[in-house]
Amino acid sequence: MMRSKVIVLIFLTTIGLLCSCQTTVTSPIQSPLGANPEQSLSSPTTTSDITPTILPTIPKSATLTPSPTQITPVTETSPSSNPPTPQPSPTSTFDPESWSEMPVIPHLSERVKEIFQSGLDMGNRPNAFSKVGDCGSTPSWFLGDFDRGHRFYTLGEYTHLQAVIDYYQGSFERTSLAALAGYNTSSVLTPLWSNKEFCRNDESPLACEYRIHRPTIALITLGANDVYHIESFEPQLRKIIEFSIEQGVIPVLATKPDNLEKDHRINRVTAQLAVEYQIPLWNYWRAVQPLPNHGLQEDGVHITFAANDFSNPMNMQAGWPIRNLTALQVLYALYTFLNSP
Repeated sequence: MMRSKVIVLIFLTTIGLLCSCQTTVTSPIQSPLGANPEQSLSSPTTTSDITPTILPTIPKSATLTPSPTQITPVTETSPSSNPPTPQPSPTSTFDPESWSEMPVIPHLSERVKEIFQSGLDMGNRPNAFSKVGDCGSTPSWFLGDFDRGHRFYTLGEYTHLQAVIDYYQGSFERTSLAALAGYNTSSVLTPLWSNKEFCRNDESPLACEYRIHRPTIALITLGANDVYHIESFEPQLRKIIEFSIEQGVIPVLATKPDNLEKDHRINRVTAQLAVEYQIPLWNYWRAVQPLPNHGLQEDGVHITFAANDFSNPMNMQAGWPIRNLTALQVLYALYTFLNSP
């Protein structure tokens, strides 16, 4: 009888993970070298006719699902004999309560260039980025359109972003091995959650993704599922940051649009660690504040949907096109900064 109860519990937990994104179209894990999943998105949530403030152009110069608690990540041996050591800012006077005022598109430090150069020395690809997150980081929703051709997106006044779309071609639609429904900060560090078709038995999803794709940038959009184990969020995110830096990957931390924990603790910690490690913070939370219901559906978790037509004011009232636009702007900021003298 006890064995039967255990089997039922495992089954229900598995179903919970698979159903973690109610409106998300999930597709099977595809080849890590590229993928072309069918675009099949649900209709957008109805919003009001209030036109939000559109984010300025960069100058040209999720349903919650319980997941594993704290687990120590598997550390891969770096191809370089001298990987960079994570260096917290020695002069940081950051006020954690000021996180909401931090810019949507980050100001970049010289530390970012140091991590980038270290990654190049290790053999990472300068024109590759990875996504690290839950179902909201899968290509059907997040950035995939920009590998599918011009008929899937309209840049409008943001035509300069075509340069970054061309430069990072192949990373937008790729299904990351470190992004899956139900993932939280512990999941991406746990070999149990790795895709065994591509990953080694003792390899975490994060280590597997970095080994196979060899990115120089990682867009880290975790936190929604961490409200179940909120005490583990800070130490686990710290491990993700330090492992990324050791591998020569610039970790870009994103704030989340919701506040299910009621005190913005997750966004506050995210911003604080970004300042401590001198790495980019993409303050997506601030970007959606002008939108109807702050870009969230009625459940207060899922982001409102519209196609990636940045020239359509109605589309720009929804959370998803704002998320994709600001992600492109973050990549553009990094692209110009890393390629400047």
